[in-house]
Amino acid sequence: MAHYDIKILSGLLDSFENSLLSRSKNKVNIHVAFQFTKKTMPEYFNESSLAYDEIHAVIKELERRDFLSVVWKKGKEGHIIQKVILKEEYIDKVYSYLKRTPKMDNENLHLQFLSAWEQEQKQKETLIASKFVAYLKERIEAGKTVKEFIDLSDLEKTKKILAMLSLVENNKESCYIREFSIWHFADSKIFESQFGVLGKIMRRFKTEFADMDIYQILAEYNIYNTPDYVYLKGTGELSFHKESKSIVDLVYLEQGIGISGADVKNIRVSGKDRVKKVITIENQTTFFRWQEENSLIIYLGGYHNSVRRELLSRVYQELPEAEYLHFGDIDVGGFEIYRDLCEKTGIPFQTYHMGIWELKHYEDYTKKLTDNDKKRLQTLMKREWFGQKKIAQVLEYMEKNDRKLEQEIIRR
Repeated sequence: MAHYDIKILSGLLDSFENSLLSRSKNKVNIHVAFQFTKKTMPEYFNESSLAYDEIHAVIKELERRDFLSVVWKKGKEGHIIQKVILKEEYIDKVYSYLKRTPKMDNENLHLQFLSAWEQEQKQKETLIASKFVAYLKERIEAGKTVKEFIDLSDLEKTKKILAMLSLVENNKESCYIREFSIWHFADSKIFESQFGVLGKIMRRFKTEFADMDIYQILAEYNIYNTPDYVYLKGTGELSFHKESKSIVDLVYLEQGIGISGADVKNIRVSGKDRVKKVITIENQTTFFRWQEENSLIIYLGGYHNSVRRELLSRVYQELPEAEYLHFGDIDVGGFEIYRDLCEKTGIPFQTYHMGIWELKHYEDYTKKLTDNDKKRLQTLMKREWFGQKKIAQVLEYMEKNDRKLEQEIIRR
């Protein structure tokens, strides 16, 4: 069935809720109308359709119920409907007829829940979720739309989304996505069903995640789609248990070795007399191609998570005299990753092949900054860079010349 009554009344209520009338802020007498056009009601204007008589019958019944009044096209009275106008004094009856909750009621229910949520989360590590809640409250209180992220008519889904955000941000135990979903929601797939909105929220409210997909973001919280591996190559020796005498000499492995996150806690890295540099590399292609003597090279894979931090901590304890270098993209994300690496590991990394010389030398391969790049770059330029003036100079050069560069093109 066409359900023309539902279509017309829903259209009227949508217009009402999107107007100032629903908030009693309108001081001009404006009527809420549903226009009959070939776009809004194509069946009505289709001469081969039987909908014309059915629509007239539906409108007559809605008019009888005092839901609306009809405006006929001039000269076509009783034959062609120009529009119908909502009778606002009977609007409660329309909501009841459609079994629809008024938008303001849904807003108030959300505001009550969001305020209670803020009180409950005060002592928890929910930076992204807290920013998201503050954003929602501000928008709802101002009468602005939040449909980019949530449906105000579905409070339970909003609760589920916030629960997922909070659980992710507070997760400390390494696990797989479907394990996480079963543990917390008794369903292996329900967590993944919300990846679209979760990814959008986390990218919007944490700058460092702006260019990351949901799987990369979750890995920052020890939640993995597949086993998490750390890759090492170059110079250095690995042993896998304090009681084992077996040693792997990385120099004999041209493309290195991958160690699962579960095994990282058991490995030991040695080679004080041989390893002069420890180089972390942001992108996998560059890691596999890069060769450098007397260097332990570690594939970072974007932002380091707890597995990589544990490994770096072990390396630094064993090789404190080595020079620590980070090699990443010469873009906003690359410098954000570098800063995060220094702050969270406490290791005195220096940038490597991330300077003005590279931007000039590989100018033909550079790209223009996006609008988002420019905004984030402004934030970076205001920060301290551990006494490294050269980084500030690189950022200024990027802004002035509107340039950025991916590390894969850089050669030794």
